[in-house]
Amino acid sequence: MGQVVQIGETRDANARLKPILDLVAEDMAGVNRIILDKAISDVELIPRLAHHLIDSGGKRLRPMLTIASAKLVGAKGDGPIRMAAAVEFMHTATLLHDDVVDESDIRRGKKTARILWGNQASVLVGDFLLGQAFRMMVDVGSLPGLKILSHAAAVIAEGEVMQLAAAKNMATTEDAYLAIINAKTAALFSAAAEVSPALIDRPAEEQAALKSYGRNLGIAFQLIDDALDYAGDSERLGKSVGDDFREGKITLPVILAFRRGSDADRDFWRRALVEGESDDGNLAHAISLIRRHGTIDATLERARTYGAMAKDALAIFPDSVPRRALLDVVDFCVSRAH
Repeated sequence: MGQVVQIGETRDANARLKPILDLVAEDMAGVNRIILDKAISDVELIPRLAHHLIDSGGKRLRPMLTIASAKLVGAKGDGPIRMAAAVEFMHTATLLHDDVVDESDIRRGKKTARILWGNQASVLVGDFLLGQAFRMMVDVGSLPGLKILSHAAAVIAEGEVMQLAAAKNMATTEDAYLAIINAKTAALFSAAAEVSPALIDRPAEEQAALKSYGRNLGIAFQLIDDALDYAGDSERLGKSVGDDFREGKITLPVILAFRRGSDADRDFWRRALVEGESDDGNLAHAISLIRRHGTIDATLERARTYGAMAKDALAIFPDSVPRRALLDVVDFCVSRAH
């Protein structure tokens, strides 16, 4: 029997964000002003729908990485602030599109935009936000910065298609799944951390280090989310536990439980996820199998490994307040599982 892990965001986990929150507070106020300004449109539905998600309480971790990385490498001015706002718009657009593809009903404890306004409006407003993000990138006037974020946008879309192809596919391997989250989730973390040093043409090794930091942090973040979906607390998560199961998503806890299980276990996973028998009774059985085979612990261990790799990537930078804040972000992401 696998160890039962108490899992979900705690005060201690959130306290680990205080250093970066303090570090970026002034610049993030500027980011927030830009976000509010760029969400304005003469088309009434656009700001209503956009603000539904923008104001829903997300931590804005990705734009904070852009600002903290700028402080780490000495990038000044409003370029990093505008790029951080573009990063947040890219993330928000992705969430709107994700909820349509995944047929999600709840996001951050609230009804999703697609439930309130429909799938078509959600997709189109997501496209509007992506367009605004690219306008902000162009306004900064940095070709390297534009290249990094535009590449990330394409990779994220590829990751979404990869995930769609893998849905309900019990033949999905761990390697294939890691490729999906590397594209779908880690690409934006990576770009968010890398873009600031690119704006001021810092040495290639610094850009590569922050790119690696963001990539590994993003993978760790997603793996923790995968574990939380089967062993978390609904109120803390702002979504229903078991959403991935109900949507037929093949995530790492499931991949490992399928591989480690008996023939009868594998038949259950096929019925539940491939044939769609994903009711609450089957969710309870899925959780029992995941616990029996220790796949939450295994997923958390992999997340810690990627977290350690993210920390190691920052080793080329001398000790500083920004560097310590970025290291604490890794601890925050991983300690959501304690």
